Amino acid sequence: MSDTQQRIGQLVKENEVVLFMKGNANFPQCGFSGRAIQILKACGVDPKSVKTVNVLEDAEIRAGIKDFSNWPTIPQLYVKGEFIGGSDIMMEMYENGELQQVLTAPA
Repeated sequence: MSDTQQRIGQLVKENEVVLFMKGNANFPQCGFSGRAIQILKACGVDPKSVKTVNVLEDAEIRAGIKDFSNWPTIPQLYVKGEFIGGSDIMMEMYENGELQQVLTAPA
């Protein structure tokens, strides 16, 4: 396992909610990342409690996260160590109430 994969694994393991995105919670730098933050807010998640990782500042993470999750796009949401998906999946799960359950379930 590469250093990058280990770093990603560490981030996912050590933080309850991790969003790999372009930009950060206060200044998303793509529409999908902005939408992901909005969905989390709609679920009652304080953006300050979300560990955001700006992939634009770290080329290794930007490339590595796609291998880590086997998912081709960013943003990527992890909750309690589990890969949830990108903004489309988040929206789908939000609309059917699943995302709220995942976010509020005891660890």
